[in-house]
Amino acid sequence: MSASAAIASTGGVRTNEARTAPAVDVADLRVAFGKVQVVDGVDLALERGQALALIGESGSGKSVTLRALLRLFPEGRSRIEGRIHVAGRDVQALTRRQLADFRGRDVSMIFQEPLLAFDPVYTVGRQITEAILRHERVSKEDARRRALALFERVRIPSPERRLDNYPHEMSGGMRQRAMIALALACRPQVLLADEPTTALDATVQIQVLLLLRELQRDLGLTIVLVTHDLGAAVEVADRIAVMYAGKIVETGTARQVVLDPHHPYTIGLLRSRAEGALAKGARLQTIPGSPPDLAARPPGCPFAPRCFLAEHRCHGEMPPAREIAPGHRVACWHADEASVAYRVGPTPVRAAEPASPGPPGRPSEQGV
Repeated sequence: MSASAAIASTGGVRTNEARTAPAVDVADLRVAFGKVQVVDGVDLALERGQALALIGESGSGKSVTLRALLRLFPEGRSRIEGRIHVAGRDVQALTRRQLADFRGRDVSMIFQEPLLAFDPVYTVGRQITEAILRHERVSKEDARRRALALFERVRIPSPERRLDNYPHEMSGGMRQRAMIALALACRPQVLLADEPTTALDATVQIQVLLLLRELQRDLGLTIVLVTHDLGAAVEVADRIAVMYAGKIVETGTARQVVLDPHHPYTIGLLRSRAEGALAKGARLQTIPGSPPDLAARPPGCPFAPRCFLAEHRCHGEMPPAREIAPGHRVACWHADEASVAYRVGPTPVRAAEPASPGPPGRPSEQGV
């Protein structure tokens, strides 16, 4: 069997229910560790074959949301609430044995650091073939042939020789490609990618992102990508969800979110990129302040203490998400003003009001 034939069915759907149901259907997802609410009421919906990017600063709850889709947290030390339907399965209702079958076969994950994800004492090829043997009734020879086909598919040079490499014998980019091959080994319907290009240089990052996009198109994969890089999000995703302090504050198509942002936090992320500078030599803008302490979550909108449009209502009442265009939703009392401010330029419409008594910051510190 050729490599292309061996991979041709990797996007296959196993049941009629999975074929008709959304690939990812999450409603009011809440994840807590002890008394700390890390994810607070997240809603996500993704059709089969689509790619979604979760973006935001470190600590916003992106990776926790991703891991909650596979219930990877210890049950005694975490609490997961809400509806989680992935690949046609009710993840919350799965037993431990069903979860073991579900992970890797229906949904798989690309971890942030493949050197830690792979077992250092076994060859990469052996770990991929064992994953195939765990979920499917095939011979060791067939499993190795599929592993070889996967290595060819993700463009690992000298794939047959690399199957017998240990993880430390591969470069960072090659390990990341091997991690993608492992994730695809059992023909999953949904692929979760947690910062898959963080530790790679710029050239290899682009190669990995283009590979993910190609795999999504060729295999019909549904992808949920976690990243803080807007460039990576635009490269891979059909839709973008902006996350802050455990909440989705803006979501829409990649074009809507990047070209017509309506949440001050989204605008801050766009303005803080070098590509977002208005003119050559312009000073790079930053978002003032720091993300909130989730153990002492402030009332109202969590971004209010850092927002140049915030007023008393923002500090006391969380705005509901509303649709401002088909498929484009934002949770902000001043979404329209924020959009105008973004189109006009970096000058803030209104200085932020402090969340607690104290002197306001200088006007130059209030812009995003």
